[in-house]
Amino acid sequence: MTEGPRGLNVDAVSEWLASAVAQLDPPFEFDLIAAGGSNLTYDVRSANGNRVALRRPPEGSTLATAHDTDREYRVMSALHAAQAVPVPQCLARCDDVAVTGAAFIVMDFVDGQILRTSGDAVALTSAQAAAATAALINAQVSFHTVDLQAVGLANMGRHDGYVARQLKRWVTQVERADTRPLPLLHELHGALSAQIPPERAAPGLAHGDYRFDNVVLDDNFDIAAVLDWELCTTGDPIADFAWSVQYWGDPDDHMWWLPDPPTLSLSFPRRAEVIRQYQQTTGFDLSDYPFYEAFSWWKQACIVEGAYARRLRGSAGGMESSGPTAEIAKRADAMFEHAHTLVSALD
Repeated sequence: MTEGPRGLNVDAVSEWLASAVAQLDPPFEFDLIAAGGSNLTYDVRSANGNRVALRRPPEGSTLATAHDTDREYRVMSALHAAQAVPVPQCLARCDDVAVTGAAFIVMDFVDGQILRTSGDAVALTSAQAAAATAALINAQVSFHTVDLQAVGLANMGRHDGYVARQLKRWVTQVERADTRPLPLLHELHGALSAQIPPERAAPGLAHGDYRFDNVVLDDNFDIAAVLDWELCTTGDPIADFAWSVQYWGDPDDHMWWLPDPPTLSLSFPRRAEVIRQYQQTTGFDLSDYPFYEAFSWWKQACIVEGAYARRLRGSAGGMESSGPTAEIAKRADAMFEHAHTLVSALD
């Protein structure tokens, strides 16, 4: 067997690519692009110079529905066909887990700049950072307000009860992982479930993990592609925005969702300005933002706990650089505690 990146049977995948994707000629070069605990992404270069991206779930994933490549394929195919949101063109899908241990999808590789850390953003001027910020917000507004029927995604899931569905989904995911006692998991689940506000915007696409780390910027700091649709569903756009804006790390925050968010660069506006711009662009009523902020921290704690479960089972996914296993558990605990503080302030 030819040696290659972890999670990939190079010989079997090469044979499948050669037969399934017409524009690719073997042999292929494969490079794993590490990206947190999300789906594994590979940069695939063909002998004829063409380049594609291949995505599969993390090895040994314990939270199966959190790594849904079939959903990614469906959503991106629909959005690309409708030209509703800039996304890569999907090229092929393999449902045969015998090929490399999991289903996977293949799409165009969109080249450009991805802002993952403050170091990636340090050279941006204030004008460039403002342009990137506006582009990020406008792309999110596009999929939050897209005509679901027109793009063929109206039947992807329920349109109402988004937060209730998310609360049920993530508590169930953590319970199935069954790593350790987590009293705040259920205490906060109950408190949040009892205070869900009415949905104040028409249902749209909720990306579920939208941030600079999951978009490609072009040379003008516009959005060339929105990536990582594995968590996408239909539902409340305000809840999805409140989730994504928590990734906007301000320098004076006591804790960040990312280790070194790009928005720490002083060229970027602060989170309050992002909230203002989104509200101004959409006209949405954001009066329930404090609830959604608290819910978002609880949900992020659940996701980090899922990452901890994968690490315990020897499946790091793309998380090799996320620190010692015990530190991941401490991070989940700290997030549950912060969510508790925010929920307490709602009373």
